[in-house]
Amino acid sequence: MNSYTKNSYLGNPNVKRDGVSEEWDAKKLREYKKCMKDPAYFCRKYVKVIHLDKGLVPFKLYPYQEKMFEHFNNNRFNIVLACRQSGKSISSVGYLLWYALFHPEKTIAILANKGMTAREMLSRVTLMLENLPFFLQPGCKALNKGSIELSNNSRIIAAATSGSSIRGMSVNLLFLDEFAFVENAAEFYTSTYPVISSGKDTKVIITSTANGIGNTYHKIWEGAVQKVNEYKPFRVDWWDVPGRDEKWKAQTIANTSTLQFDQEFGNTFFGTGNTLIEGQVLLDLRAKEPLRRLEGGDLLVYEDPIEDHQYIMTVDVCQGRGQDYSTFNIIDVSQQPFRQVCVYRNNRISPILYPNMIYKYATLYNEAYTVIENNDQGMVVCVGLYQDLEYENIHLESAVKADAIGIRMDRKVKRIGCSSIKDIIEANKLEIVDENTIMEISTFVSKGTSFEASDGNHDDLMMNLVMFGYFVGTQSFGNVADVNIKQMLFDQRMKEIEDDIPPFGIIDDGNSPVPLVEQEQYDPYSTNWTTYEPDLW
Repeated sequence: MNSYTKNSYLGNPNVKRDGVSEEWDAKKLREYKKCMKDPAYFCRKYVKVIHLDKGLVPFKLYPYQEKMFEHFNNNRFNIVLACRQSGKSISSVGYLLWYALFHPEKTIAILANKGMTAREMLSRVTLMLENLPFFLQPGCKALNKGSIELSNNSRIIAAATSGSSIRGMSVNLLFLDEFAFVENAAEFYTSTYPVISSGKDTKVIITSTANGIGNTYHKIWEGAVQKVNEYKPFRVDWWDVPGRDEKWKAQTIANTSTLQFDQEFGNTFFGTGNTLIEGQVLLDLRAKEPLRRLEGGDLLVYEDPIEDHQYIMTVDVCQGRGQDYSTFNIIDVSQQPFRQVCVYRNNRISPILYPNMIYKYATLYNEAYTVIENNDQGMVVCVGLYQDLEYENIHLESAVKADAIGIRMDRKVKRIGCSSIKDIIEANKLEIVDENTIMEISTFVSKGTSFEASDGNHDDLMMNLVMFGYFVGTQSFGNVADVNIKQMLFDQRMKEIEDDIPPFGIIDDGNSPVPLVEQEQYDPYSTNWTTYEPDLW
């Protein structure tokens, strides 16, 4: 029996068992010190990985991977945006192994969307460990599909992302792989952050490719880029990967699509692909910090009321049981573009008390014209505001019917509202500045024949906007704001069409006749199409 077999863990000749002493010489000691100080050197010289074509090969680091190791070492909170197939995961795994080997008594957690994915990442760590020389291995106390425990009392565990994954544990290094694709990421991160932020030296590494706007990963990344949170961003673009050039890009686009390339390789955050609002428009939405936070943080003021300005408040009502939110948006319609100036969001306020909150801020904003969804509990709010509090500047569908206060959100109203608010936002006629509203816009997706929040998200603030979209098409809006929104959007669309027409017209060389043909004339607000005979240029 050779020494490796004798000193191996449970018959695995490539893993040193616990309690085996190492005979050190000057060379081993020198190499150990180099590896301890430099994770890039350690990986470059001693780590092996599986190559798709060549099998087990030394880990040849690209320049950006060496910079990534340095980035991880220098910062506690790290977030990586990397293009597809850039080696971000294998680089992170190499760093985790280095951290476990050379930092005693540390707990490292690998979390992924599914437990199987996390365990697959741990298997990569195991493979790297098995191919290290024994003098770099501290010894192994336990090794299985879910964890590795080393003799230096450091351990690496793998689990799925859930609220209970690491609750009650002391984690020194947390690795979240492809975090943009994690379901219920917001809930997980909220429950996990107290764990990872409790220690002074705790490290976090979050990696992912782009996967839509508004999710937790996107919010953390944008915050890191804008330097408003603790995270330090690290970006890997497609051109950073050796062998990828413009020819490779063109071929990849030809085999997929430009949109898919931009999403997977271009590090571009689009909407989920089936959002009501176009992805490029979503990219241009930018949240602002409110001037003040009132009502326990539930009410955000972005602009104070301005004398003589006209405001419209749209109100959505929930049951106040901690699930969906009661919300209202106050929009300044005195000038273009219209502006979101105040937002309220609370999932505990009762429908009985909600009218008082609405009254308070509708009154503050120059007796804002108030439009309330009157479905279910909404009618309680409508009656409370209109009759009990005697607030008269409220939308009435009819002056005759007793239940005609507010707007009933049925399929027709929602369809019209969605279509209208889409046109308004995409035409830059409404400035949205609230972060929660932007997130809901970005996750408001097609489901069946309608639109609603994607799984795990809310759409209460978005429904405020849908209601606003419906209302601007009514005569009541024209009376309030003295604006014909349909005509305004139509004029803008016609100008865009005119701007697209070549300035020099068509040159007739006299060799071929120009036929008179009937062409369809576009009217974006009509289901009918008219025809005309084009003028000869």
